[in-house]
Amino acid sequence: MEIALDSLRSLENYIEKEKYQGYDCYDALNSPLLSALSFKNKSLRIAFIQALKILPLNLRPLLLVPRGYNPKGLGLLLSATSHLWSVTSDKNYLKKLGFLTTLLSQLSSKGYSGNCWGYNFDWQSRVFFVPKYTPTVVNTSYVAHAFLDAYEATGYENYLRVARGACDFILKDLHCSEDGDFICFSYTPIDQLKVHNANILGAGLLARVFSFTREEQLRQTAKRAVGYVMKYQKADGSWNYAETNIQKWIDSFHTGFVLESLKHFIDSTGDKEFEKNLTIGFDFFINHFFLENGTPKYFHDRVFPIDIHSAAQGLLTLTKLKRFHPQAEAIRNKLMHWVIQHMQDEKGFFYFQKRKYFTNKISYMRWSQAWMYHALTYCVYDEKMNQGVA
Repeated sequence: MEIALDSLRSLENYIEKEKYQGYDCYDALNSPLLSALSFKNKSLRIAFIQALKILPLNLRPLLLVPRGYNPKGLGLLLSATSHLWSVTSDKNYLKKLGFLTTLLSQLSSKGYSGNCWGYNFDWQSRVFFVPKYTPTVVNTSYVAHAFLDAYEATGYENYLRVARGACDFILKDLHCSEDGDFICFSYTPIDQLKVHNANILGAGLLARVFSFTREEQLRQTAKRAVGYVMKYQKADGSWNYAETNIQKWIDSFHTGFVLESLKHFIDSTGDKEFEKNLTIGFDFFINHFFLENGTPKYFHDRVFPIDIHSAAQGLLTLTKLKRFHPQAEAIRNKLMHWVIQHMQDEKGFFYFQKRKYFTNKISYMRWSQAWMYHALTYCVYDEKMNQGVA
């Protein structure tokens, strides 16, 4: 684990030097120039976002895109900081924890039933347009989990209250589609999409909060949402991103989100009805998203692009679910060595993507640095906790 500690120190120095702010691979519409030139046209918005995402040259300074705080990225950094405080008792981490929780409270989206968070940029997909700071169930779940991590690390009751407030956003502000006995939460309050990882992320948060508050409504609602996602699991253990014709792809990190959230449900409720789903899903994850030398794959059926997000989620999923597969830890260690050797810059930050003919070395605070900081920290935290150091 020494390689993880060295990498973590270097990355931590970079993140602190940047003051937790940076660019995002989807922030093109934060450019006043590109925003105006899009004329609110869906195709132009997508074209601008994809162009800045794919180009290995960072044009954002020229296009006047500001560096900023990303709430989801800050949530990942908060989770990591909470874990570091737990295993080191270094008061610098406690100070950072306080800074991050205060900042996240300030950046929460206003006007909703509970605590919630969005992105600090407008974004357009093939399916819908989402204005900046529109809260999503994905962002809200990750930030609320971070507050729970902070609560577990410090015992501060207010952090638990923040996470419980996020449950009110999920229960009261999101659209909820019924499918027999099952339900699916929408991605945001302004759509009615049915996206598997988003739905179960919300369920995983409800279940984890239930483990503290023992509110039966949270457990029951979580189980109905988990049941929806399990209904659509394929025989080989995989899940599509969603079930519409243009969303039937299978990728590594969204699969990891599903597996991690399912484990949250099982661990938090003690309900093992879906444990077999977890086992076959994890088998698919291990067998389809890594090469023999530890290289992470974005999609299950091809190698490129090799994305830092896939590496980070791979480290997290393989560590958190290692008891479900005898090879998980060995694959995790290969992955860790590969990503540090091939995708970490001498300045400490991690590159965005390796494509077949070039490497995109642009630094993205949320997508790359926050995810890798969270992942590396969790690997260290897990080892220390298993050694009884805390």
